[in-house]
Amino acid sequence: MQLIYESHYKNLGQNIAFYRKRRGWTQLRLCELADISRNHLSHIENADCAVSLDTVFAIAEALGVEPYKLFQNKE
Repeated sequence: MQLIYESHYKNLGQNIAFYRKRRGWTQLRLCELADISRNHLSHIENADCAVSLDTVFAIAEALGVEPYKLFQNKE
């Protein structure tokens, strides 16, 4: 992950956590549906790693939101 994109990764992680919590799901529940590890999801939500588009698409599908919503600013 390049530092110049850090704010984008933080925004992505915050949006994933927002939609996950809005559904009342734990990280584990989302991980089961998106077929990713809980450790990986934790890193994504905390902007501690780069993430593939395949993973973003799987998370968006599991959450029932369009992928672009995970990248929108909520200001």
